[in-house]
Amino acid sequence: MPDAIFYRLEVVAPKFDSISKLVLDTLITGNKFVYTLDPGKYEWRVRAENGSSASAFTTRAFTIYPSSLTDQILQVSKPTNGLYSNHAEVQYEWLKLFGATQYRLQVDKNNFLDETKLLLNVTTDNLSFFQPLVTEGTFQYRIRAENATQNSKWSPVRNFIYDTTGPEKVTLSAPVNKQVVSRPAKLVWNGPADADRYQVYVYKSDSLTVYNTAYPQLLTGTELSFNAGESGESLVWRVRAIDKAGNFGGYSAYYSFTLR
Repeated sequence: MPDAIFYRLEVVAPKFDSISKLVLDTLITGNKFVYTLDPGKYEWRVRAENGSSASAFTTRAFTIYPSSLTDQILQVSKPTNGLYSNHAEVQYEWLKLFGATQYRLQVDKNNFLDETKLLLNVTTDNLSFFQPLVTEGTFQYRIRAENATQNSKWSPVRNFIYDTTGPEKVTLSAPVNKQVVSRPAKLVWNGPADADRYQVYVYKSDSLTVYNTAYPQLLTGTELSFNAGESGESLVWRVRAIDKAGNFGGYSAYYSFTLR
């Protein structure tokens, strides 16, 4: 809807005028939402919202009938596909699937080309599992529900990246060290290929005291326009990179500049 910032989705069982269970009450930004439900009768409703107003709810009803486990597919919550992480333990989470008595989690680094050499192949009756990681790299995982006689379909294969190595040092490029510059001073650096963002420090001439509370600044680009200070004032700056997993690289060299 025009002017909508997000949408409120509510799901109850069996009806809004006779609620026995509140299943969902969530805000979403798109126009669809996927969720796993047990067999039963449900009503759902949606309304558009923004910072100051909301539309009327639109309500619909539906019924879910029992189904063979083989016809179902598991919905995975964590980790998100393409996640970068520097945590040594990964948490897998998924939603309950009707008819399941246990869940099988498989993890690999070779896209499941050889199921006899998987990194992890475990079953659990919980809806989550913790795995300690030993080596860095890109991992693939999938999960299915099982009972004594049937297996569900595998969830779509997702991947995540475990990375504990920080980026290379940043190289400062302009202004050159000890240069006299006019305001605004354009501070420029060259970042390593795996940098996702940068932490920029500007200090007073002692190289210890940050210039003001705006520093350090976190930027995604490779330049900063410095428009503070007074004529004749000398300042010092340095930069370090941060990768997608949150690892910090080493600091660049200290460079100084003087305002004209």
